Amino acid sequence: MAGKNHTVLTEFFFTTFTEHPELGLPLFLCFLGLYVITLLGNSGMVILICTDSRLSTPMYFFLSHLASVDICYSSVTTPQVLAILLEQGLVVSYECCAAQFFFFTFLGAIDCYLLAAMAYDRYVAVCQPLLYVTIMTKKTCVALVAAAYAAGLSAAIIRTVAAFTLSFCGDNQIDFVFCDLPPLLKLACGDSYTQEVVIVVFAVFVIPACMVVILVSYLFIIGAIVRIPSVGGRAKTFSTCASHIMAVSLFFGTLIFMYMRQNEGKSLQEARIVSVMYTMIVPMLNPLIYSLRNKEVKEAMRKALRSTKVFRRKLG
Repeated sequence: MAGKNHTVLTEFFFTTFTEHPELGLPLFLCFLGLYVITLLGNSGMVILICTDSRLSTPMYFFLSHLASVDICYSSVTTPQVLAILLEQGLVVSYECCAAQFFFFTFLGAIDCYLLAAMAYDRYVAVCQPLLYVTIMTKKTCVALVAAAYAAGLSAAIIRTVAAFTLSFCGDNQIDFVFCDLPPLLKLACGDSYTQEVVIVVFAVFVIPACMVVILVSYLFIIGAIVRIPSVGGRAKTFSTCASHIMAVSLFFGTLIFMYMRQNEGKSLQEARIVSVMYTMIVPMLNPLIYSLRNKEVKEAMRKALRSTKVFRRKLG
């Protein structure tokens, strides 16, 4: 499947996880299970938020979009990994690779911006509780979500155009889970400096910018919590932010770890394990984090289960 050294590539051959054929079926079943749980968990979260009036708050409005994006985010990469494991390798055309890179960047950027918007929501709730209703109006929430989608779209267009104006040549074999930037840059031939600068500059407006918003928000939140006189009050206030902190730590932690390892020149074989974390495991864990940590979600789940049981009895 490998191309010649000076032949421009028109397709890529993905071989990740295929060096041990005996692990193909176990890994396939494991990743399929993760994917099914991701779809069910996030879909269930969206349905709960849309059907239960107690969850019609700004935080759950953002969470419903985060869950919807996570479904798509995982769906961009996981089916390809499953196909690679099933077929012991997969040929992906240049156009399909570009499309996958675009949607992965688009959805990943939206995730970042939504987590930043949720941090701002927690800041207003903790630091300006009396003004919360007037600040976090429905119009404001819709505007923040729309801005997240627009910013994600802009970042995806610019990064995809920059990445795929490169010429790719040499061996077309990629030992990675999807069309991501590090493995693609390894196949680039010719001068790629300008494209790499554009990609890095616009990456700054996604991950670091969102992290600044999140960190600043939580600095103010911590300051407000410290000023609460009672220990119980501090614990209760902090608990309203715990789920978001866990989600942020998982998502940004794996992304940062991934690209730090790349910058250190580590093997793509090591990096692909981390990529599984932020493409499969993090989207699966988000609904679990919010359902286990939030009383409102747990109560909504109990109500939904009771309604289901009553409906079954009526049918019976």
